Amino acid sequence: MPADSDVELPHTWRPLGVRLAGAFFGGLLLVVCAVAWFTFDPETRAKFTLFQRGTLVFLGAIAFAAGFALVRSRVVAEGDRLVVVNGYRKRTYEWAEVLAIHLPPGAPWAVLDLADGTSAPAMGIQGSDGGRARLAVRQVRSLLG
Repeated sequence: MPADSDVELPHTWRPLGVRLAGAFFGGLLLVVCAVAWFTFDPETRAKFTLFQRGTLVFLGAIAFAAGFALVRSRVVAEGDRLVVVNGYRKRTYEWAEVLAIHLPPGAPWAVLDLADGTSAPAMGIQGSDGGRARLAVRQVRSLLG
């Protein structure tokens, strides 16, 4: 295992557990829905109106969008800045703006303490990843100085 300070820039941290769960359960949901639809007899399928089919597609799109937002979360350390992508929101911080990073026991993700007195979530480092998340926090701390 590399030392905490052995981080080559740029470096990206992504949540492993969330990505695996999103891919597995998203795929499983898609398979279950497809099997259910095709096991209906033609009479039952014909009873669905265009509005009802559209509603099902819309709900599926919302589920996909929510899962994709979690899966695309990441923290990227670059030479001059730290980029945090939480869902569909991207924040860029100069290194001087980030004072510390914390991952308290039981916390869902890491939290950045910022120079303006606020804090910001870093969902790319998920507490559910255990040791992998703790290593990521130590690596970001080593970059903070």
